[in-house]
Amino acid sequence: MKALQINNLRKTYKSGTVALRGINLEIEEGDFFALLGANGAGKTTTIGILTGLVNKSKGDAQVFGHDIDESFEKARECIGVVPQEFNFNIFSKVIDILVAQAGFFGIPRKQALKNAEPILKALNLWGKRNATALSLSGGMKRRLMIARGLIHHPRLLILDEPTAGVDVELRRGMWEYLRKLNEQGTTILLTTHYLEEVEQLCRNMAIIKDGKIEMRGNVEKLLKERGDSAYTLNVNRTIKRLKGYKLESKGEGTLVAYLKSGQTLTDLISNLKKEKVEVTDIKPAANRIEELFLNVVKK
Repeated sequence: MKALQINNLRKTYKSGTVALRGINLEIEEGDFFALLGANGAGKTTTIGILTGLVNKSKGDAQVFGHDIDESFEKARECIGVVPQEFNFNIFSKVIDILVAQAGFFGIPRKQALKNAEPILKALNLWGKRNATALSLSGGMKRRLMIARGLIHHPRLLILDEPTAGVDVELRRGMWEYLRKLNEQGTTILLTTHYLEEVEQLCRNMAIIKDGKIEMRGNVEKLLKERGDSAYTLNVNRTIKRLKGYKLESKGEGTLVAYLKSGQTLTDLISNLKKEKVEVTDIKPAANRIEELFLNVVKK
């Protein structure tokens, strides 16, 4: 079954701005899919139309077979949204934020509390359930946004920049949680500017530019076409060799690691740790997805 089917979707705002120029997109149930694009490319408009926040100009879309116009409530029940900006009441308790969100989907308080416990525990927020959102760190607030999006057990989770502003250790933890969630059957649509997340998490991807889908495909196939991926690592000490990996020292405290197909950042960091090398930050250095993305958006 198609988790998401978009046909000839168009949007022109009253100002005359054309945000979508007839996009077509399919996401299979169970997929982990990345929708990439520069700011203003049309990602937010697409998500807004799917969730009822933006009225489309033309075209149609179905979420698990439910038309977003004819069966909006059923389509919306299938979707959990994690927006980039924090938009909860910062003076409310964590547990109350989740219960209130569940109420929008007709879930009684008793059931909402039951739903919340395993989600908060999985996101390491159970101990903060009675704390106000104001008292949470930035990373905890980001996890609270994910918990809120999951409280009604959606079949499709839409993540808009879910790890923005999150440190590398917490980001890796969130990656693991999202992998498990996807393995359990939740279809995930991800937008991100951290393009290494696409390599680590997604099976398929599409690039949108000026309101049109310019490229789509299987991530693994695209990576094989582009050889090694490179990452710059900030470390507590540099080493010259690590079995199975190609490393290049860029001065004290900086390494560039080249990963072949099948090698992951998680395994690299684990192997470095065995050599007593701690990684404090990671960023792509000529990432393969980044190269592909830049080639498309700079045309």
